[in-house]
Order: sequence, then C-alpha cells, then structure tokens
Amino acid sequence: MPLPPLQLNRPMLKILKYSFYDLIRSRWSYVYFLFYLALGFVLLFLNNDLSKAVITLMNVIIVLVPLIGTIFGVMYFYNSKEFTELLLAQPLKRSSIFLGQYLGVAGSLTLSLVLGLGLPFVLYGLFRSEAIWDFSLLLVTGAFLTLIFTGLAFNIALSNENRIKGFGYAVLLWLFLAVIYDGMFLLSLIVFEAYPLDTFSLVASMFNPIDLSRTLILLKLDISALLGYTGAVFKQFFGTNTGLFVSIIMLFLWTLLPIWRLAYISKRKDF
Repeated sequence: MPLPPLQLNRPMLKILKYSFYDLIRSRWSYVYFLFYLALGFVLLFLNNDLSKAVITLMNVIIVLVPLIGTIFGVMYFYNSKEFTELLLAQPLKRSSIFLGQYLGVAGSLTLSLVLGLGLPFVLYGLFRSEAIWDFSLLLVTGAFLTLIFTGLAFNIALSNENRIKGFGYAVLLWLFLAVIYDGMFLLSLIVFEAYPLDTFSLVASMFNPIDLSRTLILLKLDISALLGYTGAVFKQFFGTNTGLFVSIIMLFLWTLLPIWRLAYISKRKDF
C-alpha cells in the first residue's frame, strides 16, 4: 500500500504547538540547552584549532543527540497517553495527532541543540571565519539525528502498549546503532578482509544514520586520517562534494521513513 503523504493541517499545527511549548517548559529542556551552551563555550573559547573543536563536538553529538531524542520521544509518548486518548475521541485525523506530537517534541529538542551551540558560535565570531560551514554542517547533522531518533522512538512506543517493553526496545535500538553496529561492522571487515568490501562498506554505512553523520562531517573537514575505511571509500567512490550530497540525501530518507511509518501505523492501529 502507498505511504500516506505528510500534510501540515490546522489541527496538526495546534497539537505541534502544544507539544512544543509543553516540552519547552520542562526543566530537562533547559538542562539540555545549558549543557550544549556550556560545552560550546568551553570548546570554542579554549581551543585555538576550530577543526578540533568541531571534531570534539561531533563525537558528543553523534552519541548524545540520538540517545536524548530516543528517551524524550518514548517518555513523552507514554506520559501524554491519556491526553492522546482524549484527542482520539475528537473528530481529528489520527495522523495529525501523532505527527503533531512528534514534530513538537523533535522541534523543541532541535531548538535546544541549535541555540545551545549556536550562541557560542555567534559570540565567537565564526561568521567571519571559514569554519562557519563546518560548524553549520555540525548543527544540521545534529538536527537530522534528533528528527530521526525521535521518529524511531515514536514508532516503537506506538507499536508497544507496555511502557517497559517500549522503553527497553528504544534504548536497545540506540545501543545497537551507536555501539554494537560498529563492532559488527569492524568484525565483518576483519573476517572477510580477503574479499572486496567497498560496496558492502558503502551500503552498511547507509543503514546506520550515526555512521552516516560521522562520515558526512569528516568528509566536509577533509581529515583523511580520521575518515576510517568507510569514509575513505566514500571519498574514493563519490569524491568529497558528491559524498556530502549522497550522505545528506540518505539522512533525508532516514528522516522521512519513520514519519511516513508513524502516519501509516496510526491510521490502522486499534486504540
């Protein structure tokens, strides 16, 4: 069956606004914002090499942002379950309800991330530096990861009525993509080192948005020593600019597929 199109109607915008302000008022949103604000000031003002600061921020973002998006997405879905059931009793489209909640949560987390790192970025005066593009790409990648993992968390929570089971599946998904996947990938490279693995490496990296984000940033920084096997293959096959374009397209797909599946499941789930 074809996937339903994503349309922002008035009920969805109202639910988005409510979810956005509800999460913005949470003290955890302020903690999340202040953490990135402090991290940005420390790294940008105490580090003379901006590329090293970007790499350090990348190592934090590609692990912490997916974890926060996953936990916030699952917790918000289950905590607002009674309110959601009230909305389901109204003459509203189910997809509008769940997509509005998802966009509200993902939007508030993205805003905390962008403002937390963006303020030190502005005060440091990076607009007059060539590092503006590297830092901007870092923020864009963090926003993608927030949208992706919040969407995955909503899909898991919507598919599991049991809170403990849903929370466990969500954390397990983050653990698999952040840690276990890399270990399995490296093990496969060692076991099958006698075979040509270039195509396999490209495909395997595209199935993990965290690895894809890391490769995207390192391709932009053009640091060959840190690219690793996958990044080197990306650069060899696509070149730097084409590799960046392919990576961004894949991140778009990773963002859209959970949204479409969320709309698809919400219309057919028996509440």
